[in-house]
Amino acid sequence: MLPTRHLTIIAFAAALSGCATSTASLSHAPVAAYRESIDLDGRLSVNYQKDGQPQSLTGNFNWVQRPGRIDVSLASPLGQTIATIAVTPGEATLTQAGHEPVVAADIDELTARTLGWELPVSGLRDWLQGYATDAHGKRFTASPAANTVFTKDGWRLRFVSWQDENAAHPVPSRIDAQRSATATSDELEIRIVISPVS
Repeated sequence: MLPTRHLTIIAFAAALSGCATSTASLSHAPVAAYRESIDLDGRLSVNYQKDGQPQSLTGNFNWVQRPGRIDVSLASPLGQTIATIAVTPGEATLTQAGHEPVVAADIDELTARTLGWELPVSGLRDWLQGYATDAHGKRFTASPAANTVFTKDGWRLRFVSWQDENAAHPVPSRIDAQRSATATSDELEIRIVISPVS
């Protein structure tokens, strides 16, 4: 019979082995090649500041992306449309129920001004497919084993889960985006859950 000290060492080694196996099981396969045309649905939750007070909201989104155009619809959990957004080169239009459409060149600034929080449409164009531009201006390609990046425009992205992390090219399922407060913007957290693509 092995002494207690030897049993402890064996148990510790087994635990380390389990950790190594768990880490090794993470897929290093990158996401699929970027596509100009995608159709996605999902849910999002947002934590933000308005007039110095913490605010939060949850809802659903529909994202339709084509070459040269993005259309986004934001809805309440009960399905009531909150806003629709159309983005084309050089112009962005945001429409809310009961309000005249608002047009601007910068959609991120436009959503911050009209919704009270910034929906980073320009970033989401990449993020929803597992891509980003990192803090050094380089192209970042996510995988289950490389799932966190700080972007050039101040966001910390974490690709938390995948629709099938063992797929040849995994597809993001949940993305957490966080931006710290700056001199010109408040702290903002967005959690995005993408519905499975059929």
